[in-house]
Amino acid sequence: MRKARVMMDRDFAIAHTDPRLFGAFVEHLGRCVYGGIYEPGHPTADDRGFRGDVLALVKELGPTIIRYPGGNFVSGYNWEDGVGPAEKRPVRLDLAWFSTEPNSFGTNEFMDWCKAADVEPMLAVNLGTRGGEAAANLVEYCNHPGGSAWSDLRRSHGWEKPHGVRFWCLGNEMDGPWQIGHKSAAAYGPVALEAAKMMRWVDPKIELAVCGSCGRSMPTFGTWEDTVLDQTFDHVDYVSLHTYLNNYRRDSAAFLASPDLMDRFIDEVVALADAAAARRRSDKRLMLNFDEWNVWYRTRRNRADRVKEGWPVAPPILEEIYTMEDALVFGGACISLLNHADRVKAACLAQLVNAIAPIMTETGGAAWRQTIFFPFAHMSRFGRGKVLRIQVESDAYDTTYYDPRGPLELTFPIANVPYLKMAAVAGEAGTVSLFMLNRDLNQEIEVSIDARNFGRLAVADAFQLRHDDLQATNTRDAPARVKPQPLQGVSIVGAQLRAVLAPASWNVVHLSAG
Repeated sequence: MRKARVMMDRDFAIAHTDPRLFGAFVEHLGRCVYGGIYEPGHPTADDRGFRGDVLALVKELGPTIIRYPGGNFVSGYNWEDGVGPAEKRPVRLDLAWFSTEPNSFGTNEFMDWCKAADVEPMLAVNLGTRGGEAAANLVEYCNHPGGSAWSDLRRSHGWEKPHGVRFWCLGNEMDGPWQIGHKSAAAYGPVALEAAKMMRWVDPKIELAVCGSCGRSMPTFGTWEDTVLDQTFDHVDYVSLHTYLNNYRRDSAAFLASPDLMDRFIDEVVALADAAAARRRSDKRLMLNFDEWNVWYRTRRNRADRVKEGWPVAPPILEEIYTMEDALVFGGACISLLNHADRVKAACLAQLVNAIAPIMTETGGAAWRQTIFFPFAHMSRFGRGKVLRIQVESDAYDTTYYDPRGPLELTFPIANVPYLKMAAVAGEAGTVSLFMLNRDLNQEIEVSIDARNFGRLAVADAFQLRHDDLQATNTRDAPARVKPQPLQGVSIVGAQLRAVLAPASWNVVHLSAG
């Protein structure tokens, strides 16, 4: 059995988690919208076409903000196509996912769905084929109370009150050659700047996220941020970043270590943002919007998994089936986000339903939880509060992670990977929640925690997520094959807590204070 020691003190903290840290993402991609959150005629659907079984699972999952409508889709999207009488909306070919978009579901339907799900909307604007004028018009349509062309158009469509959308994204993955309207940093910066100015002139209260490089393995990473932030720094609040973790090489040790590269990516983007501030002698600090993150690789590189020929409506694409092993890596990513709560103020799990998602559905049938559902639900439920600056002493290992980008075969060494990856969040009324990932595939870890300045602690809840088969999945016919179980044997003597973590396990201990 391995041993790990942890020291935590209620007085030593990183930051409070922002409610937007627990976000997700809905794109017009595959069956995420049609057959996912929206399916008129489904037995559980309401009169607006919103699937009730999906809404119930979304509320259990606990996202707080939802990014919409893309993603790659937004870079070719005319938002005007998705408003007004549904029967009069145009049907378009979507060049992002080579499917047919009926536009039955659009901005106003999304706003109503957000209210039903009790989440905040995050809207992205098209800076691929369009620019600042269309973006400012959408802000006017959504946020202006009335008395102008676009706000009165919204009212004529049946939404009298403004939607009041606060968080806006200035395009999507603009340094990706796959992106509709792909731009260089020198070309994107001025477009984002002018869009930001015009959108803020319409509504000065909005918050704006500018596109950073869409991946750490992109050849543009770093120089993109330098160029774009030099042009937009004074007009934006956030810089975005994206990460999808993979196990292409079927190397479990490297896969389990990959969330540590997510930590590095965050630190590097923070450094780039702060360098832009330093060049201005500015005390302004840009925050990070990690608006796409997940495990994704099985359905990523094969065209047949990404594109269904013949321009179908809502084809079943990118429907990643998640394993127990994926849930462990996903949990490690949750820990990385928590431990950077000082600068990562918003984040969106990509995506919400069916396409690389924690929730799966059968069109016309059932909905169920994938394995990655549980770490996110735990993080959202127990991760609200003050993230503590803990000290972890654990055995470690070295590995090499493979992260291809197109034809490039890229590898990244990761040294001193602790077998125990952990975050601790102090909540209200003296509670504290521990998130612990045992990355050792074969050995238990005995964790000894010195908890200082917490008073008398007691175990309120303790869960573990594990399975003897790391390739175990949840399916329509076996929806609970992988699910949380009680974590036994957690003991507290004075200020000392002891827990034994099973090999390859995700663990959550929620403590109350007497």
